[in-house]
Amino acid sequence: MTTAQLPPQPVKKTVNPIVIIGALFFVFGFVTWLNGTLIPFLQLACQLNTSQALLVTSAFYMAYFFLSIPSSHILKRTGFKNGMSLGLFVMAIGALIFIPAANTRTFPLFLIGLFVQGMGLSLLQTASNPYIAIVGPIESAAQRISIMGICNKVAGALSPLILSALVLKGAQGIENQLKTITDAAQKEALLSQLAMRVVLPYIIIAIVLIMLALLIKYSSLPEINTEKDHVNEDGAVVASKTSIFKYRNLNLGVLCLFLYVGVEVMAGDVIGTYGKSLGMSLDQTKIFTSYTLASMVIGYIIGIATIPKYISQEKALMISAIVGILFSIAAYFTHGYISIVFIALLGFANSLMWPAIFPLAIKGLGKYTKLGSALLIMGIAGGAVLPQVYAALARSLPTQLAFLCSMLPCYAYIFYYAVSGHKDTAR
Repeated sequence: MTTAQLPPQPVKKTVNPIVIIGALFFVFGFVTWLNGTLIPFLQLACQLNTSQALLVTSAFYMAYFFLSIPSSHILKRTGFKNGMSLGLFVMAIGALIFIPAANTRTFPLFLIGLFVQGMGLSLLQTASNPYIAIVGPIESAAQRISIMGICNKVAGALSPLILSALVLKGAQGIENQLKTITDAAQKEALLSQLAMRVVLPYIIIAIVLIMLALLIKYSSLPEINTEKDHVNEDGAVVASKTSIFKYRNLNLGVLCLFLYVGVEVMAGDVIGTYGKSLGMSLDQTKIFTSYTLASMVIGYIIGIATIPKYISQEKALMISAIVGILFSIAAYFTHGYISIVFIALLGFANSLMWPAIFPLAIKGLGKYTKLGSALLIMGIAGGAVLPQVYAALARSLPTQLAFLCSMLPCYAYIFYYAVSGHKDTAR
Protein backbone atom coordinates (compact mmCIF):
# COMPACT_ATOMS: atom_id res chain seq x y z
CA MET A 1 0.00 0.00 0.00
CA THR A 2 1.16 3.56 -0.67
CA THR A 3 0.55 6.54 1.53
CA ALA A 4 -1.40 7.98 -1.37
CA GLN A 5 -4.10 5.41 -0.73
CA LEU A 6 -6.95 5.57 1.66
CA PRO A 7 -6.66 3.38 4.76
CA PRO A 8 -8.87 0.26 4.85
CA GLN A 9 -12.51 1.30 5.10
CA PRO A 10 -15.86 -0.34 5.70
CA VAL A 11 -17.41 -1.68 2.52
CA LYS A 12 -20.03 1.09 2.37
CA LYS A 13 -17.42 3.84 2.53
CA THR A 14 -15.38 2.12 -0.17
CA VAL A 15 -18.31 1.54 -2.49
CA ASN A 16 -19.74 5.06 -2.27
CA PRO A 17 -16.76 6.76 -3.99
CA ILE A 18 -16.84 4.14 -6.76
CA VAL A 19 -20.56 4.77 -7.35
CA ILE A 20 -20.09 8.56 -7.44
CA ILE A 21 -17.03 8.45 -9.69
CA GLY A 22 -18.85 5.89 -11.86
CA ALA A 23 -21.60 8.46 -12.44
CA LEU A 24 -18.92 10.95 -13.47
CA PHE A 25 -17.39 8.52 -15.93
CA PHE A 26 -20.84 7.89 -17.41
CA VAL A 27 -21.41 11.60 -17.95
CA PHE A 28 -18.09 12.46 -19.51
CA GLY A 29 -18.24 9.27 -21.58
CA PHE A 30 -21.58 10.44 -22.95
CA VAL A 31 -20.16 13.86 -23.84
CA THR A 32 -16.84 12.59 -25.21
CA TRP A 33 -18.30 10.04 -27.60
CA LEU A 34 -20.77 12.48 -29.10
CA ASN A 35 -17.88 13.50 -31.34
CA GLY A 36 -18.39 10.42 -33.50
CA THR A 37 -21.81 11.85 -34.44
CA LEU A 38 -20.73 15.49 -34.51
CA ILE A 39 -18.09 14.81 -37.18
CA PRO A 40 -20.55 13.78 -39.95
CA PHE A 41 -23.20 16.19 -38.64
CA LEU A 42 -20.96 19.27 -38.79
CA GLN A 43 -19.43 18.08 -42.05
CA LEU A 44 -22.92 18.24 -43.53
CA ALA A 45 -24.30 21.28 -41.68
CA CYS A 46 -21.19 23.42 -42.21
CA GLN A 47 -20.26 21.92 -45.59
CA LEU A 48 -16.76 20.73 -44.65
CA ASN A 49 -14.24 18.41 -46.20
CA THR A 50 -12.95 15.37 -44.25
CA SER A 51 -9.83 17.07 -42.90
CA GLN A 52 -11.87 20.04 -41.67
CA ALA A 53 -14.51 17.80 -40.08
CA LEU A 54 -11.81 15.90 -38.16
CA LEU A 55 -10.89 19.21 -36.49
CA VAL A 56 -13.75 18.25 -34.17
CA THR A 57 -11.45 15.74 -32.51
CA SER A 58 -8.50 18.15 -32.70
CA ALA A 59 -10.30 20.97 -30.89
CA PHE A 60 -11.71 18.63 -28.27
CA TYR A 61 -8.58 16.64 -27.45
CA MET A 62 -6.01 19.46 -27.75
CA ALA A 63 -7.67 21.05 -24.73
CA TYR A 64 -6.17 18.24 -22.67
CA PHE A 65 -2.69 19.17 -23.85
CA PHE A 66 -3.01 22.83 -22.88
CA LEU A 67 -5.07 22.47 -19.71
CA SER A 68 -3.71 19.39 -17.96
CA ILE A 69 -0.77 21.05 -16.19
CA PRO A 70 -2.91 24.03 -15.08
CA SER A 71 -5.46 21.45 -13.90
CA SER A 72 -2.90 19.91 -11.54
CA HIS A 73 -2.27 23.34 -9.99
CA ILE A 74 -6.00 23.96 -9.69
CA LEU A 75 -6.41 20.61 -7.91
CA LYS A 76 -3.72 21.56 -5.40
CA ARG A 77 -5.90 24.52 -4.42
CA THR A 78 -9.34 22.94 -4.67
CA GLY A 79 -8.72 19.28 -3.83
CA PHE A 80 -10.11 16.38 -5.86
CA LYS A 81 -13.82 16.82 -5.07
CA ASN A 82 -14.14 20.55 -5.75
CA GLY A 83 -11.93 20.13 -8.81
CA MET A 84 -14.33 17.57 -10.27
CA SER A 85 -17.26 19.88 -9.60
CA LEU A 86 -15.51 22.80 -11.29
CA GLY A 87 -14.71 20.63 -14.30
CA LEU A 88 -18.40 19.81 -14.74
CA PHE A 89 -19.33 23.50 -14.63
CA VAL A 90 -16.77 24.28 -17.34
CA MET A 91 -18.15 21.45 -19.48
CA ALA A 92 -21.63 22.95 -19.12
CA ILE A 93 -20.34 26.29 -20.44
CA GLY A 94 -18.87 24.51 -23.46
CA ALA A 95 -22.20 22.81 -24.15
CA LEU A 96 -24.03 26.16 -24.01
CA ILE A 97 -21.66 27.65 -26.61
CA PHE A 98 -23.30 25.29 -29.10
CA ILE A 99 -26.44 27.48 -28.99
CA PRO A 100 -24.92 30.58 -30.67
CA ALA A 101 -22.78 28.29 -32.86
CA ALA A 102 -25.91 26.58 -34.21
CA ASN A 103 -27.82 29.86 -34.57
CA THR A 104 -25.07 31.33 -36.74
CA ARG A 105 -23.89 28.01 -38.24
CA THR A 106 -20.33 29.02 -37.42
CA PHE A 107 -17.91 26.09 -37.42
CA PRO A 108 -15.13 27.90 -35.49
CA LEU A 109 -17.63 28.63 -32.71
CA PHE A 110 -18.54 24.94 -32.56
CA LEU A 111 -14.81 24.23 -32.20
CA ILE A 112 -14.57 26.74 -29.34
CA GLY A 113 -17.45 25.00 -27.59
CA LEU A 114 -15.69 21.65 -28.03
CA PHE A 115 -12.41 23.10 -26.74
CA VAL A 116 -14.15 24.47 -23.63
CA GLN A 117 -15.77 21.07 -23.03
CA GLY A 118 -12.30 19.57 -23.37
CA MET A 119 -11.03 22.06 -20.78
CA GLY A 120 -13.62 20.90 -18.28
CA LEU A 121 -12.92 17.26 -19.05
CA SER A 122 -9.19 17.85 -18.63
CA LEU A 123 -9.76 19.03 -15.07
CA LEU A 124 -12.30 16.28 -14.43
CA GLN A 125 -10.05 13.52 -15.74
CA THR A 126 -6.93 14.87 -14.00
CA ALA A 127 -8.87 14.51 -10.75
CA SER A 128 -10.98 11.40 -11.28
CA ASN A 129 -8.47 9.02 -12.86
CA PRO A 130 -5.81 9.11 -10.11
CA TYR A 131 -8.60 9.21 -7.53
CA ILE A 132 -10.08 5.91 -8.65
CA ALA A 133 -6.58 4.44 -9.15
CA ILE A 134 -5.37 5.19 -5.61
CA VAL A 135 -8.62 4.86 -3.66
CA GLY A 136 -7.62 1.21 -3.19
CA PRO A 137 -4.64 -1.11 -3.78
CA ILE A 138 -2.63 -0.08 -6.87
CA GLU A 139 -2.40 -3.74 -7.95
CA SER A 140 -6.17 -3.86 -8.52
CA ALA A 141 -6.42 -0.35 -9.97
CA ALA A 142 -7.02 -1.74 -13.48
CA GLN A 143 -10.07 -3.58 -12.12
CA ARG A 144 -11.57 -0.38 -10.68
CA ILE A 145 -10.71 1.61 -13.79
CA SER A 146 -12.36 -1.14 -15.88
CA ILE A 147 -15.56 -0.61 -13.88
CA MET A 148 -15.27 3.10 -14.67
CA GLY A 149 -14.64 2.16 -18.29
CA ILE A 150 -17.90 0.27 -18.46
CA CYS A 151 -19.75 3.33 -17.15
CA ASN A 152 -17.88 5.48 -19.68
CA LYS A 153 -18.35 3.24 -22.71
CA VAL A 154 -21.98 2.25 -22.02
CA ALA A 155 -22.69 5.98 -22.07
CA GLY A 156 -20.51 6.28 -25.15
CA ALA A 157 -22.41 3.53 -26.94
CA LEU A 158 -25.72 5.23 -26.13
CA SER A 159 -24.71 8.81 -26.97
CA PRO A 160 -24.19 8.43 -30.75
CA LEU A 161 -27.43 6.44 -31.00
CA ILE A 162 -29.35 9.16 -29.19
CA LEU A 163 -27.70 12.16 -30.85
CA SER A 164 -27.74 10.65 -34.34
CA ALA A 165 -31.46 9.91 -33.98
CA LEU A 166 -32.01 13.60 -33.15
CA VAL A 167 -29.60 15.41 -35.46
CA LEU A 168 -28.86 12.98 -38.31
CA LYS A 169 -32.39 11.71 -38.97
CA GLY A 170 -32.75 11.45 -42.74
CA ALA A 171 -29.20 12.80 -43.17
CA GLN A 172 -28.54 10.94 -46.42
CA GLY A 173 -31.71 12.40 -47.92
CA ILE A 174 -30.68 15.90 -46.87
CA GLU A 175 -27.21 15.37 -48.36
CA ASN A 176 -28.76 14.23 -51.65
CA GLN A 177 -31.17 17.18 -51.60
CA LEU A 178 -28.33 19.66 -51.09
CA LYS A 179 -26.64 18.35 -54.23
CA THR A 180 -29.70 19.22 -56.33
CA ILE A 181 -30.52 22.64 -54.85
CA THR A 182 -29.28 25.51 -57.02
CA ASP A 183 -30.85 28.41 -55.11
CA ALA A 184 -28.32 29.69 -52.53
CA ALA A 185 -30.99 31.07 -50.16
CA GLN A 186 -32.91 27.78 -50.13
CA LYS A 187 -29.72 25.84 -49.49
CA GLU A 188 -28.76 28.17 -46.64
CA ALA A 189 -32.19 27.79 -45.05
CA LEU A 190 -31.98 23.99 -45.19
CA LEU A 191 -28.51 23.98 -43.63
CA SER A 192 -29.55 26.42 -40.89
CA GLN A 193 -32.55 24.27 -40.06
CA LEU A 194 -30.25 21.25 -39.83
CA ALA A 195 -27.73 23.07 -37.59
CA MET A 196 -30.47 24.01 -35.11
CA ARG A 197 -31.08 20.34 -34.34
CA VAL A 198 -28.19 20.32 -31.83
CA VAL A 199 -29.56 23.13 -29.65
CA LEU A 200 -32.04 21.18 -27.50
CA PRO A 201 -29.72 18.19 -26.87
CA TYR A 202 -26.91 20.45 -25.71
CA ILE A 203 -29.19 22.51 -23.47
CA ILE A 204 -30.22 19.26 -21.76
CA ILE A 205 -26.57 18.21 -21.48
CA ALA A 206 -25.67 21.54 -19.86
CA ILE A 207 -28.47 21.22 -17.29
CA VAL A 208 -27.41 17.67 -16.37
CA LEU A 209 -23.77 18.76 -16.02
CA ILE A 210 -24.68 21.62 -13.70
CA MET A 211 -26.86 19.38 -11.54
CA LEU A 212 -24.10 16.78 -11.27
CA ALA A 213 -21.55 19.47 -10.41
CA LEU A 214 -23.68 20.54 -7.46
CA LEU A 215 -24.19 16.94 -6.35
CA ILE A 216 -20.44 16.28 -6.42
CA LYS A 217 -19.66 19.48 -4.54
CA TYR A 218 -21.95 18.56 -1.67
CA SER A 219 -21.26 14.82 -1.74
CA SER A 220 -19.42 12.77 0.88
CA LEU A 221 -16.45 11.95 -1.36
CA PRO A 222 -13.33 11.72 0.85
CA GLU A 223 -10.15 13.62 -0.03
CA ILE A 224 -6.94 11.67 -0.68
CA ASN A 225 -3.50 12.88 0.38
CA THR A 226 -1.05 12.40 -2.48
CA GLU A 227 1.68 14.71 -1.19
CA LYS A 228 3.62 12.14 0.84
CA ASP A 229 6.45 9.83 -0.20
CA HIS A 230 5.76 6.44 -1.71
CA VAL A 231 5.75 3.37 0.56
CA ASN A 232 6.74 0.06 -1.01
CA GLU A 233 5.25 -3.39 -0.41
CA ASP A 234 7.58 -3.96 2.57
CA GLY A 235 6.37 -0.79 4.30
CA ALA A 236 9.62 1.07 3.72
CA VAL A 237 9.44 4.73 2.69
CA VAL A 238 10.84 5.38 -0.78
CA ALA A 239 11.88 9.01 -0.99
CA SER A 240 10.56 10.90 -4.00
CA LYS A 241 13.05 11.63 -6.75
CA THR A 242 14.36 15.13 -7.33
CA SER A 243 12.30 15.57 -10.51
CA ILE A 244 9.15 14.05 -11.90
CA PHE A 245 10.98 13.54 -15.19
CA LYS A 246 13.22 10.94 -13.53
CA TYR A 247 10.33 8.46 -13.37
CA ARG A 248 10.82 6.31 -16.48
CA ASN A 249 7.45 4.59 -16.11
CA LEU A 250 5.74 7.99 -16.23
CA ASN A 251 7.80 9.50 -19.05
CA LEU A 252 7.28 6.55 -21.37
CA GLY A 253 3.71 6.18 -20.10
CA VAL A 254 2.76 9.65 -21.32
CA LEU A 255 3.74 8.71 -24.89
CA CYS A 256 2.02 5.35 -24.49
CA LEU A 257 -1.22 6.98 -23.42
CA PHE A 258 -0.88 9.55 -26.24
CA LEU A 259 -0.75 6.74 -28.79
CA TYR A 260 -3.45 4.71 -27.06
CA VAL A 261 -5.96 7.57 -27.14
CA GLY A 262 -5.07 8.11 -30.79
CA VAL A 263 -5.98 4.53 -31.74
CA GLU A 264 -9.08 4.66 -29.53
CA VAL A 265 -10.37 7.76 -31.30
CA MET A 266 -9.52 6.26 -34.69
CA ALA A 267 -11.56 3.16 -33.88
CA GLY A 268 -14.40 5.08 -32.23
CA ASP A 269 -14.78 8.49 -33.86
CA VAL A 270 -13.17 7.98 -37.28
CA ILE A 271 -14.87 4.66 -38.06
CA GLY A 272 -17.85 6.47 -39.61
CA THR A 273 -15.62 8.56 -41.89
CA TYR A 274 -13.72 5.39 -42.79
CA GLY A 275 -16.96 3.64 -43.71
CA LYS A 276 -18.12 6.57 -45.81
CA SER A 277 -14.83 6.52 -47.73
CA LEU A 278 -15.60 2.86 -48.55
CA GLY A 279 -18.86 3.97 -50.19
CA MET A 280 -21.32 3.46 -47.32
CA SER A 281 -24.17 5.92 -46.80
CA LEU A 282 -24.38 8.41 -43.93
CA ASP A 283 -27.50 6.69 -42.62
CA GLN A 284 -25.43 3.52 -42.24
CA THR A 285 -22.21 4.97 -40.85
CA LYS A 286 -23.77 7.27 -38.24
CA ILE A 287 -24.04 4.50 -35.62
CA PHE A 288 -20.72 2.72 -36.25
CA THR A 289 -19.20 4.38 -33.15
CA SER A 290 -21.67 2.48 -30.99
CA TYR A 291 -20.37 -0.82 -32.33
CA THR A 292 -16.82 0.06 -31.27
CA LEU A 293 -17.93 1.11 -27.80
CA ALA A 294 -20.05 -2.00 -27.33
CA SER A 295 -16.98 -4.14 -28.02
CA MET A 296 -15.05 -2.04 -25.48
CA VAL A 297 -17.64 -2.82 -22.82
CA ILE A 298 -17.11 -6.54 -23.41
CA GLY A 299 -13.38 -6.03 -22.93
CA TYR A 300 -13.93 -4.13 -19.68
CA ILE A 301 -16.11 -6.92 -18.31
CA ILE A 302 -13.35 -9.42 -19.05
CA GLY A 303 -10.86 -7.09 -17.33
CA ILE A 304 -12.96 -6.88 -14.18
CA ALA A 305 -13.21 -10.66 -14.01
CA THR A 306 -9.53 -11.38 -14.68
CA ILE A 307 -7.39 -8.49 -13.33
CA PRO A 308 -5.46 -8.99 -11.07
CA LYS A 309 -6.75 -12.44 -10.06
CA TYR A 310 -5.73 -14.28 -13.22
CA ILE A 311 -3.69 -11.80 -15.22
CA SER A 312 -1.48 -8.84 -14.34
CA GLN A 313 -2.01 -5.32 -15.67
CA GLU A 314 1.21 -5.61 -17.68
CA LYS A 315 0.16 -8.91 -19.30
CA ALA A 316 -3.29 -7.53 -20.13
CA LEU A 317 -1.69 -4.55 -21.88
CA MET A 318 0.67 -6.82 -23.81
CA ILE A 319 -2.15 -9.05 -25.06
CA SER A 320 -4.28 -6.02 -25.95
CA ALA A 321 -1.50 -4.56 -28.10
CA ILE A 322 -1.05 -7.85 -29.97
CA VAL A 323 -4.80 -8.10 -30.61
CA GLY A 324 -4.79 -4.49 -31.83
CA ILE A 325 -2.06 -5.29 -34.34
CA LEU A 326 -3.90 -8.39 -35.61
CA PHE A 327 -7.27 -6.64 -35.98
CA SER A 328 -5.68 -3.64 -37.75
CA ILE A 329 -4.07 -6.00 -40.28
CA ALA A 330 -7.38 -7.89 -40.67
CA ALA A 331 -9.22 -4.60 -41.36
CA TYR A 332 -6.74 -3.89 -44.15
CA PHE A 333 -7.02 -7.29 -45.84
CA THR A 334 -10.85 -7.40 -45.71
CA HIS A 335 -13.44 -5.20 -47.39
CA GLY A 336 -16.81 -3.54 -46.79
CA TYR A 337 -18.66 -4.47 -43.62
CA ILE A 338 -16.09 -7.12 -42.65
CA SER A 339 -13.43 -4.42 -42.51
CA ILE A 340 -15.77 -2.27 -40.40
CA VAL A 341 -16.32 -5.19 -38.03
CA PHE A 342 -12.58 -5.52 -37.41
CA ILE A 343 -12.26 -1.78 -36.72
CA ALA A 344 -15.18 -2.01 -34.30
CA LEU A 345 -13.41 -4.95 -32.64
CA LEU A 346 -10.42 -2.68 -32.05
CA GLY A 347 -12.62 -1.35 -29.25
CA PHE A 348 -12.21 -4.76 -27.61
CA ALA A 349 -8.43 -4.59 -28.12
CA ASN A 350 -8.27 -1.07 -26.72
CA SER A 351 -10.53 -1.61 -23.72
CA LEU A 352 -7.91 -2.65 -21.17
CA MET A 353 -5.23 -0.23 -22.30
CA TRP A 354 -6.22 2.83 -20.30
CA PRO A 355 -6.95 0.74 -17.16
CA ALA A 356 -3.45 -0.76 -17.43
CA ILE A 357 -1.39 2.21 -18.64
CA PHE A 358 -2.62 4.75 -16.09
CA PRO A 359 -1.80 2.84 -12.87
CA LEU A 360 1.50 1.55 -14.30
CA ALA A 361 2.52 5.11 -15.17
CA ILE A 362 1.64 6.72 -11.80
CA LYS A 363 2.90 3.84 -9.65
CA GLY A 364 5.39 5.08 -7.07
CA LEU A 365 5.04 8.80 -7.84
CA GLY A 366 4.11 9.73 -4.26
CA LYS A 367 3.93 13.52 -3.97
CA TYR A 368 4.14 13.83 -7.76
CA THR A 369 0.86 11.96 -8.30
CA LYS A 370 -1.24 15.02 -9.25
CA LEU A 371 1.40 16.39 -11.62
CA GLY A 372 2.05 12.93 -13.07
CA SER A 373 -1.65 12.50 -13.65
CA ALA A 374 -1.75 15.88 -15.40
CA LEU A 375 1.08 14.86 -17.72
CA LEU A 376 -0.77 11.65 -18.55
CA ILE A 377 -3.97 13.54 -19.24
CA MET A 378 -1.96 15.72 -21.64
CA GLY A 379 -1.41 12.51 -23.56
CA ILE A 380 -5.10 12.50 -24.45
CA ALA A 381 -4.05 15.01 -27.13
CA GLY A 382 -3.21 11.91 -29.17
CA GLY A 383 -6.91 11.89 -30.03
CA ALA A 384 -6.35 15.23 -31.79
CA VAL A 385 -3.19 14.26 -33.65
CA LEU A 386 -3.66 10.73 -35.02
CA PRO A 387 -6.89 11.44 -36.96
CA GLN A 388 -5.09 14.30 -38.71
CA VAL A 389 -2.17 11.98 -39.50
CA TYR A 390 -4.70 9.57 -41.00
CA ALA A 391 -6.40 12.36 -42.98
CA ALA A 392 -3.03 13.46 -44.38
CA LEU A 393 -2.07 9.90 -45.35
CA ALA A 394 -5.49 9.27 -46.90
CA ARG A 395 -4.90 12.08 -49.37
CA SER A 396 -2.14 10.09 -51.05
CA LEU A 397 -2.82 6.49 -50.00
CA PRO A 398 -5.87 4.22 -50.25
CA THR A 399 -8.12 4.58 -47.21
CA GLN A 400 -7.40 1.15 -45.75
CA LEU A 401 -3.63 1.45 -46.17
CA ALA A 402 -3.68 4.92 -44.59
CA PHE A 403 -5.58 3.50 -41.63
CA LEU A 404 -3.13 0.61 -41.23
CA CYS A 405 -0.08 2.89 -41.41
CA SER A 406 -1.62 5.11 -38.74
CA MET A 407 -2.38 2.27 -36.32
CA LEU A 408 0.47 -0.27 -36.46
CA PRO A 409 3.28 1.93 -35.07
CA CYS A 410 1.05 2.93 -32.15
CA TYR A 411 0.22 -0.64 -31.16
CA ALA A 412 3.90 -1.62 -31.53
CA TYR A 413 4.93 1.03 -28.99
CA ILE A 414 2.13 0.06 -26.60
CA PHE A 415 3.45 -3.51 -26.76
CA TYR A 416 6.94 -2.25 -25.90
CA TYR A 417 5.61 -0.32 -22.91
CA ALA A 418 3.80 -3.42 -21.66
CA VAL A 419 6.94 -5.55 -21.94
CA SER A 420 9.56 -3.22 -20.45
CA GLY A 421 8.71 0.47 -20.82
CA HIS A 422 6.62 0.54 -17.63
CA LYS A 423 9.55 -0.54 -15.44
CA ASP A 424 10.97 2.39 -13.49
CA THR A 425 14.66 1.56 -13.87
CA ALA A 426 15.87 5.17 -13.91
CA ARG A 427 17.26 6.31 -10.57
